Amino acid sequence: MNERIEALLAPVDAAAARNYPGDDGSRQPIHSVYLPGDRYRPSTPREWGEAALEAVAEIGGMTELMRIHGLVDDADEAARIAAKVEAKLRTEPIEDLRLDFEDGFGDRGDEAEDEAVRAGARFVAQAASEGTAPPFIGIRFKCFEPRTRARGLRSLELFVDELAPRGLPENLVLTLPMVTDVAQIEAMVLMLSELERRHGLREGRLTFEIQVETPQAILGVDGTSPLPRMIAAGGGRITGMPYGTYDYSASVGIAAAYQSMEHPAADYAKEVMQAAAAGTGVRLSDGSTNILPVGAGARAAWALHGRLVTRSLERGFYQGWDLHPAQLPSRYAATYAFFRRSLSDANRRLAVYLGEGTGSVMDEPATARALAWFLRRGLDCGSIDEGELAVPVTALAELMAP
Repeated sequence: MNERIEALLAPVDAAAARNYPGDDGSRQPIHSVYLPGDRYRPSTPREWGEAALEAVAEIGGMTELMRIHGLVDDADEAARIAAKVEAKLRTEPIEDLRLDFEDGFGDRGDEAEDEAVRAGARFVAQAASEGTAPPFIGIRFKCFEPRTRARGLRSLELFVDELAPRGLPENLVLTLPMVTDVAQIEAMVLMLSELERRHGLREGRLTFEIQVETPQAILGVDGTSPLPRMIAAGGGRITGMPYGTYDYSASVGIAAAYQSMEHPAADYAKEVMQAAAAGTGVRLSDGSTNILPVGAGARAAWALHGRLVTRSLERGFYQGWDLHPAQLPSRYAATYAFFRRSLSDANRRLAVYLGEGTGSVMDEPATARALAWFLRRGLDCGSIDEGELAVPVTALAELMAP
């Protein structure tokens, strides 16, 4: 009987291992910055950090920004977070940067886009060699819908052809926007396989993320979500799924005044994304707010951005999308406050789980894994220092393993 049961379940086990490998434990950036492709230079992250610090200085400094956010009651802790944010803006102001040849670039003709793509690839290679590139960097090209497909494929090809001989950044990110069908994923895989063959790269070296910004990606004509099939069609190459706030909202008929990361339609789409990505190792990213902290409305915009970042984090979206240098301080302040607010509790519960203390909460292995992931993410973004952990970093890695 056991042999019959094993034979019955063997294909199921193989499919589960293939489709749900779990997260690999590597770092995930807490945000992405999309910049028109012809505007990127190796100095861009530093310039954004300086602009962010100047914006904060104009309202009285980082401590005043913490007061605007209202995220931390304790004055000493607020000052501690303010100092961490300021240090982050001086050393690593952008964690993930995308040279944008879709909406951020528009249609300027093939000759202009060809040259901008090649130049962008050269600047990325230069930054990587000089050590000034963000930890994650890449390109967003035009989508694979009929009108822009040839242009999107050409930009992708030119970018990799220009960059590969100079050396690919470790965390190269290729972004396929406006995905509507599984076949577009299959086309992307075909293209990447050809580029790998052309440049002598190992199979699977080129990975990509798919932007979820159309209702067709959430619900197909058969009444099911195509996202799980899209992830499977990627064959392990899909690393992320960013949500597109405004394209998605407009596509489902929401008036411009009500388009928001927290609209019920956005929450529904993101809940489908979470269910589809669970266990696959594909990371999720929330969208953006186009209310910028500039001019007379800067304080209100900072408060809004900080609240929205916190809301995303509380709902399990650990990455978001920033549009302007002045959004960086509120991104980091809200993120750091989020992780530090639960640091003591996470430390205590993990210590109890590992038999190194006593407490009133009895956590299961899945929750212990989530606690370990929480602390690891806090370490990666700079909110938490290793010396603040109650358990060794090696213990976190062991608990995070699928």
